[in-house]
Amino acid sequence: MSHIVRILEIDNSMAYKDSMKTACAYYRTSSQTNVGNDKDSLKRQQDAVHTYATSQGIEVVREFYDAAVSGADPVDTRDGFGEMMRYMLGNGARTILVENASRFARDLLVQLTGHEYLKRRGMELIPVDAPTHFTDDTPTARMVREILGAVAAFEKNSLVGRLRKARDRKRRETGRCEGNPSFGIIPIAHVKAAKALHTKGMSLRMVSEQLSKKGCLSRSNKPYSASAIRSMLRKSA
Repeated sequence: MSHIVRILEIDNSMAYKDSMKTACAYYRTSSQTNVGNDKDSLKRQQDAVHTYATSQGIEVVREFYDAAVSGADPVDTRDGFGEMMRYMLGNGARTILVENASRFARDLLVQLTGHEYLKRRGMELIPVDAPTHFTDDTPTARMVREILGAVAAFEKNSLVGRLRKARDRKRRETGRCEGNPSFGIIPIAHVKAAKALHTKGMSLRMVSEQLSKKGCLSRSNKPYSASAIRSMLRKSA
């Protein structure tokens, strides 16, 4: 089912002072909600958010709605959420109100990673049924933060290991890896191939043609010149 994105207009009859704190409202329903007993899900979310905003003196300047979006979907993959981010980064509002944490994301890991995503951008996320949900230092929150830290460290170490193996492989193939190659550096594999072809009685030009067919090209991605082939043969002597 394709995602439905709606930007909900605010009732112009709601009058606020310019000095009031501004916020955006975010609503989400999955394909399983807004049916049966939960068919008023969007209205319920709106009522909860506006009741809280009024009680706290907050002006809701814009509402965003992701329909038919799973609560397990990462927040940065949601169309409505992305539209809200673009609006907020240009508008100046830095607070997001949601009915509760599960409306933001039903999966705990998505909740906390999504909150961290917003926090890094200087944005505050407030579930109106429990405003301190994401700031309370609960054992569960601490545990998940530690797990996220361990996962991040594991991914970094894995990346470092993969890069090290790639560098080692390149050194074996070309004789060097780090830094910009100096002018005239020729891969060892090319030198060995040129020597093998030359021992078969091929001319310098023929050696260049055969190397080109094998994909052995110069740094400019062109066939080696005769003088470059001659240099290879001397180097391999």
